[in-house]
Amino acid sequence: MILTPRGARDAASNLLRLALYGHVADLRPMPAEPIGDGHGPAVCRYRPPEGVVPAGPPVLFVPPPGMPARCYDLRRGCSLAEHVVRAGRLSYLLDHGPAEDRDRVRGFAGWVRDVLPAAVRAVSRDAGGQPVQLVGWCLGGIVALLAAAADPGLPIASVTAIAAPVDAHAAPPAHRVRLPAGVGRYVLRPCKMLVNLDNADLLEQIEAVDHFASLEIAYPGHAVRRIYRSLSRDGGLMGGDVEIGGRRVDLGRVGVPVLAIAGRGDAFAPARAVRPLGRLLGGAPEVRFEIASGGHLGVLTGPEARTTTWRHLDRWLDEGTVRHGIRAQRTALTV
Repeated sequence: MILTPRGARDAASNLLRLALYGHVADLRPMPAEPIGDGHGPAVCRYRPPEGVVPAGPPVLFVPPPGMPARCYDLRRGCSLAEHVVRAGRLSYLLDHGPAEDRDRVRGFAGWVRDVLPAAVRAVSRDAGGQPVQLVGWCLGGIVALLAAAADPGLPIASVTAIAAPVDAHAAPPAHRVRLPAGVGRYVLRPCKMLVNLDNADLLEQIEAVDHFASLEIAYPGHAVRRIYRSLSRDGGLMGGDVEIGGRRVDLGRVGVPVLAIAGRGDAFAPARAVRPLGRLLGGAPEVRFEIASGGHLGVLTGPEARTTTWRHLDRWLDEGTVRHGIRAQRTALTV
């Protein structure tokens, strides 16, 4: 590795931060307060910056069932939640709770019928009755679409589905995509950090992804596998509908605008696994499909997502504000 004088100074600065603090990235979660009475789903409202009064339809981040909700808030400076909050949007997070609370990780039936609808209603109430703009990554996007289809009366303004593979057969099994943990952590990671000591942004991203992976290990993986089996069975969602709790839910009943974003380098949910949404969502007034930089997690919250995915989302949410008004939420700054 040959460094320029500036690169050498940056590498020395990063090494000093590692020596003093043991890390480079700022992994503090964005400040948030719970809403509701504690009896419904765990929904938190992100605290807006001082002096900012959020306006427009609220945004609710929907994590994939069985995975940590920190996917939207990976690290400061490259956090989608931070970006949306600082843009002046009232923002919320649905968190299914700690890993040991396994009863809440119930696959499609529980999330589509109970958890997400209750969260949407709670957010709408907290935001003065406005409809909610859902943003879901991976299976979170699929659950958001199914909830909108199962109950068209829910106060939903729009759905954004990021890296949501509706065609399970177009995406390879997860074990073909992931490297064994030991290889990635003990061989590739140190080498990559050593070669990029002068690149603070990359070092921070490596640390943040490692932190997310450590959280993910604690979650029950059988829930995600069960969902994917449901998607694959009898053609799954590619047939246009899926059985949820004993009744058929037709994606053609989604009646709100949908933004679908696929990652150009996503091996888990490639564009060909996301693109069929345009055909399946026949009842939606608009289905917009975009391809952005990044892999499965990177398309959501990688360094390049700041100038690709986030810009697509900003335009989409701005259009939602135009459609539904810009009045400020009365309860935005109350706890």
